[in-house]
Formats: sequence, structure tokens, C-alpha cells
Amino acid sequence: MRAAVLYTAAGSLLLTTLVAAPAGGAPGAPDMAAEMRGTAVAAVRAQAEGIDFGKCPDAQDLPETMECGKVTVPLDYAHPHGRQIELAVSRVRATHRDPHNSKRKVPRQGALVYNPGGPGASGFLFPLFGRLPEWKRLAAAYDLVGYAPRGVGRSAPLSCQDPKHYFKAPSQAPTHPSESYKQERIAGAKAYARGCAQRSGSALRHYHSLNNARDLDVLRAALGEKKLTFVGASYGTYFGALYATLFPSHVRRMVFDAAVNPHPAQIWYRNNLDQSAAFEGRWADLKAWIAGHDTVYGLGATAGKVQRSYDTARARLAAEPAGGKVGPGQLQNMFLEAGYYDHFWPRRAEALSAYLKSDPRPLVDLAAPHEEKAVEAENSRAVYTAVECNDAPWPTDWKVWDRDNTRLARVAPFETWDNAWMNLPCAYWPAPRQQPLDVRTAPGELPPTLILAAERDAAAPYKGALELHRRLSGSVLVTERDAGTHGIAGGASPCVNGHMEAYLLQGRLPSGRAACAPHPEPKPTTPGGRTPKATATRPTH
Repeated sequence: MRAAVLYTAAGSLLLTTLVAAPAGGAPGAPDMAAEMRGTAVAAVRAQAEGIDFGKCPDAQDLPETMECGKVTVPLDYAHPHGRQIELAVSRVRATHRDPHNSKRKVPRQGALVYNPGGPGASGFLFPLFGRLPEWKRLAAAYDLVGYAPRGVGRSAPLSCQDPKHYFKAPSQAPTHPSESYKQERIAGAKAYARGCAQRSGSALRHYHSLNNARDLDVLRAALGEKKLTFVGASYGTYFGALYATLFPSHVRRMVFDAAVNPHPAQIWYRNNLDQSAAFEGRWADLKAWIAGHDTVYGLGATAGKVQRSYDTARARLAAEPAGGKVGPGQLQNMFLEAGYYDHFWPRRAEALSAYLKSDPRPLVDLAAPHEEKAVEAENSRAVYTAVECNDAPWPTDWKVWDRDNTRLARVAPFETWDNAWMNLPCAYWPAPRQQPLDVRTAPGELPPTLILAAERDAAAPYKGALELHRRLSGSVLVTERDAGTHGIAGGASPCVNGHMEAYLLQGRLPSGRAACAPHPEPKPTTPGGRTPKATATRPTH
């Protein structure tokens, strides 16, 4: 349903973008000016076409208020009339209902687009957030719009291996791997990188963060929005920051939740090392919490004793996997997830406690891979790898990886090597690398933006929020002190949510940096989900 009409506003957008396009880089590097021109061409086309929203493919599992559609974007923005791919888009229209005053009709403010991060995560179900109490005021004023970024789900999906072979369970997760284990993982990383190239061909090089930012501008145009209102979490803050740098005049309001460090030197090798170091602190938080509730879990009254209980479980699982599928690798992954979200802590502690008391069922329920999710999990990993490997140069000498991770694992053993293996295909990546954009805006170039950060976030260490705040002129940082949940927008802190609502609904920001008290720690549960009547206080680390 291509339309031949080019609206005046779109033509003006095209002219503005061409004038502002950065010059091309070194010989052989992507032509940034051509890609910016291509983005403008694609945006004009998308605005003319719009999005034909209708019934969702999985309508039986979704509310009637949710609509689905597609937006077409170029695979390669330097050739906007070449191969096209489709991105899956979802929407729930603004309700206009004030949740605190049923008689008040709330005026619509436009579309609010959301990305949950990754790379490799889909925001397709985001419009359903509007049903949650924390999002209802925003859902009243905005059409909530989600989408699956390029490569994810139904959006020209990437794959690097047969999903049937994706889950390898049980698995080991040595914190100080042997030389033979390292060689085994190197071989696996090389094979994985080859698989990505074989299954995706020449298209593989076009899955990266700069194109995600360009896709976001085409989506904005397709939605009929002159300016973008956007909430990005985790990785979504990075390509959101790229968007703010490339298209500052197209920004209405932007929220950066759990900000990734955008410094070019950090993308992505150094950011992953920093993440591994930060997870050691978050693991310490979790162990201290468990120790504080020793009367419930019996895993030890100090963090050191909790660590010994965990090590005991690792040794037993190495000798005899629980349920035939849960080894040390699955145990480690289960507790890594708890490092992201503290509301996961009670069930993880309960599962570890039960296992050490000869009941493996809770552990198997939480930690064993679900084969029915293999396709989704393999796709997510493929996109993660492609984007991070394509985005920037990586060390290609194994000795550099070995040196850096061996040093770090001495002080931060919990996640270091697991993170290294996740990213090692980038050392052998077959596609060309991008040079990271220098994220930076000048005073008055970008409207005021809001950055949200938890002080002890391990997945996106706090210094990343500070760096983004320095680089985006006019941005305001709101910090949840002494908290570590990864992504705090619309979460457990009324203070954080109040700042986000004031900004998105009224354009109002704190006059300077603001701080919120930490949300309450989770309460322990006993088998069956009951909360005990009394528990010990939290000890120091």
C-alpha cells in the first residue's frame, strides 16, 4: 500500500536531515552521510504509508484493545530502495481515562514508544503495561507502542544455530577454568560465529545499533509523529542515545532507564568487563540478604556461609545433575537472573535451601531449560551477538581475553567467565565492525531528557548513567539510592515513577540531580509462598 504522496512536513524533514548528516569516515567504512540520506528517504516513505494496524497474529492470547501492524525499513540505509525488511509493531490506543478521577477525560499526547533492551529483547508486548497501576496514567495520555527490533521475533529474525541444539544442559560453569576447558569454549565460539554467517549471509552486517536508531526514526514517521517520545531500558538507552545524537531535532521526550555507558571506548568489550565486576557486588547483596534470613532458609548466618552452601550445591550438581538437566551452569544462571531483579531472591533462596535438604524439585522448576522456548532463546542470543559484535572493534587475540578475564575472575568470579564465553564469538566475527558513534549533544540541541538509574545496578553499572548524563546536554539524572534492580521505570519506587510521570505527562523535570530512597527489600518466603512472621535483620557484607 505504498502511497505516492510526499507530505510537506516529510519533505522538510528530509531537507533538515540531509543538511545535518555527518560526513563519511575512513575508506571502506560505512558512509554515514549516505545512511542518513537513506534514513530520511525511508522516513518519508513510512510517513506516507503509515501503519495498517489490525488484529494481532496471536489475537486469542491478547486483549481486543491491542492492535498489530508492520513498518518497512531498509536492510541497508545506504541503499534505501534496496532490500526491505518488516518490523512487527503493536499498539494500545490512549484510554483517556484518569485512574484517579473517572470523570476527567485525559487528552492524548501522542505515541509513546518503548524498548526493553537486550540486544535481542522484544518490546512487542509493551502495550499491555498499560494495565498495570504504575503505567495507567501514562496509558491514559499516550498510545503505548511496542515493537520487535530488526532481527527479533517476527522482525526479519536472525539465527546462528539450529534451535534444537541451543540448550546444552546440564553444563559446567567453572569460575577458574582449565586450559582444556578454555580451548573447548574457543572452538565453540568460532563455530557459533561461523554459524551466524552461514545462516544469515551478507545481511548479518546490517544488524547493529546505528541501524536500530535509524529504524526508530522510521517508526516515528510511520506512526505520524513529528517528534519521538521514547522510553528505553538497558540496551535501549544506548541506541536511544545514538538516536538523540543523530536526530536531536526529532526528539520530544526521552527516558533512559538503567543507562548503558555510551563512551565509544566502552562499546562493548569494556562494558562487559565492568558488568562482570559489578555483578560481584550484586551477588554479595543477595548473599547478605539470604544470611539475614537464615532462620527461614538455613543457608548460613553470614555471607561467607551462604557462599559455602552455594559451593556445596555446585559440587553436588557437578557430580549428579538435578533432574538430569540442572548442573552448575544452570544454578549459576538462576542466581545471575536474581542479580537483575531482587523480587527473584526469595524463590531462588528457597530452591537452593530445598535442594540442600534433598528436595531438588524447586531447583529443577526454576533452573532447568524449557525446550519449548528454544526458538525464542536462540533468536535472542543471535541478535545479541550480532549487534554487539557488529557495533565496535573487539580484541581478536585470545591472549587479551584470557589476561583480562583471568585477572578479573580473581576478585569477581561470579559472572566473569560466563560473560566472557557469551561474548567470545566477537573475537572471531566474520562481518565488518562499526566504529561507535561519539554520543554527545550541545546545549540547546536536544530537549531536556530524563535518566533513571539504580545505584547498585549490576547489568548497567551506575557510572554509565553518570557518563550519559555528562554527554547529553540538559539531561537530568534521578537515582534510586542503594538499590540494584535493573530497570526502575514503572517499578517499585513511587518516587521514581513520580519523576517519570511528571516528565512524560507535563514535561517537568527536577531542577538538578534527584535521589529516591530505595524500595523495600523483598520479604522471604517459606515453601508454598508464605511469608514468615519474623525474620532476622540484614547483616553487613
